[in-house]
Amino acid sequence: MILELDCGNSFIKWRVIHAGDATIVGGGIVDSDQALLAEVSALPSVRLSGSRMVSVRSEEETDALCLQLAQHFGVRVLVAHPAREMAGVRNGYDDYQRLGMDRWLAALGAYHLAKGACLVIDLGTAAKADFVAADGQHLGGYICPGMPLMRSQLRTHTRRIRYDDASAERALISLVPGRSTVEAVERGCVLMLQGFARTQIEQAQVLWGESFTAFLTGGDAPLVRDAVPQVRVVPDLVFVGLAIACPLG
Repeated sequence: MILELDCGNSFIKWRVIHAGDATIVGGGIVDSDQALLAEVSALPSVRLSGSRMVSVRSEEETDALCLQLAQHFGVRVLVAHPAREMAGVRNGYDDYQRLGMDRWLAALGAYHLAKGACLVIDLGTAAKADFVAADGQHLGGYICPGMPLMRSQLRTHTRRIRYDDASAERALISLVPGRSTVEAVERGCVLMLQGFARTQIEQAQVLWGESFTAFLTGGDAPLVRDAVPQVRVVPDLVFVGLAIACPLG
């Protein structure tokens, strides 16, 4: 079994797969290294043969987690690193090391699945889009605040906007004009995300006509998928790219 990790600044997304056929054994999202160790250990009959990781944490934090995994499960952890070119995709940043590893791996995964021109729309803390041409050239992309950041900024900087997460969830049963502050904010932010997704698809159509595959990933993908029915939803697109960047026999 292989442990795959996507380590963000606040949370760790993880899953365990069978090495042979990539069948998912278990997975989840945790907020600490200790919670990760506990949840993976709780899987029935878990026997890890290896681990691979993408991390936006500091080098010290990443090394510390790798050491804990080695001590706890007896596995060596492969950590994905930036590259100018990999698996037919050429990094489009002027300084290739500055492209976020989550974006780079999602681009690798998308190009591998599409086998041609592709667009990645990733909706998490930030909303991100990346374009990869049919010849594998990464053309760059866009980043703007995602749902969590938009919500947080409005709550922080607008004195009268105060509501809890349960109210936010209830507000999203519809997208008609809001008749309370929570409805107005939550629905407005969702419409902004949907507009972002539609704009990226329009950009791709200008570049490639209809000869491309659009992928939608990230935790807030469900808020947008109905507005862009032509996209292919791949929740674990980063892990697809991680397997390419860090192959384990």
